[in-house]
Formats: sequence, C-alpha cells, structure tokens
Amino acid sequence: MQPIPSTAAILAYKVLNRPTERAWIDWAYDMLVAGFDTEDLVILAGMQDPLNYFEMAILTDRVLSQLSFEYTNRNVVIRNYAAYLAKLGLTGERKPFSVLDELKDIHIELGLDSPLAYFYELYYAKEDLQYSEDQRYIEGVDRSNIDQTITNYFRECAGLP
Repeated sequence: MQPIPSTAAILAYKVLNRPTERAWIDWAYDMLVAGFDTEDLVILAGMQDPLNYFEMAILTDRVLSQLSFEYTNRNVVIRNYAAYLAKLGLTGERKPFSVLDELKDIHIELGLDSPLAYFYELYYAKEDLQYSEDQRYIEGVDRSNIDQTITNYFRECAGLP
C-alpha cells in the first residue's frame, strides 16, 4: 500500500520542525481513509483542540515509526517535498510562484548546501522578470520562456515526462 501524497509534506514538516498540528491530524485521517490503520494513527486523526505541540509531536513520531516512514535523511525528505509541491504547481492546486516562494524560503533556511538552490534561482528570476526585462539568475531565461522553464523544472522534479 502506497502512502498518500501529502506524506511528503508531513515528513518535511518533521525534519524542518514546523508546528503543523492541524496538518498532522488531517493527514492521519486521510491515511485511515486510504487503508492504513494503527491505534496511534486513529488517536492522531481524532485529536481535538486545544492541541499541545509536544504531545502531537510525540504521537506523530510514534505513528511515523509504526508505519515505517523514514525521515532521517533530510535532503531526501526535502527533495520529496519539492517533488510533491511541484506536482501541486503543475496541476494548478497551487500557483507555481507560490511553490517557488515556499521552496525558496526553505532553501534560505537550510543554507547553501540545500537541494533547493534552483528553486531559489527560479523564484528570483521570475520575480525580476515581473518588473524588469532582465534577470541575472539563470542564463538564457527571459520573459518569453520563464514560465516554460519553471514548468519544465517542476516536471523534472516531479518525475514526469
């Protein structure tokens, strides 16, 4: 059985230490609907306000362990999250510039050795081209081809032809 696509986001939130309790609950519910079932997954899906971040983090750790989801390699988790967001950008569930913005911020947070450097460059190239005829981030990219360049890179990251 394959995990639901938003699992990539949940694992990224864990490695980035993001307090996203509501997302964990929604994910747990969707995992139950998809056929996954552990006692802690049921508990997580049924959590109600007020939520305690620390309690939720411990419970989520247990659920991820029970489901054998690996998230110790931060770069792999971040690349999978980028692929997930790229797919959302391609399907129109998220605006491509919004995807670039989020991944640019994560790149800045992680530092120069993050696997998201090209998303950073695409973001600033697109931003510059909204106000100027010129950008200095990606050679050969201008107003006429920036959107196609973004789409092509999203397709590549998402593993699509």
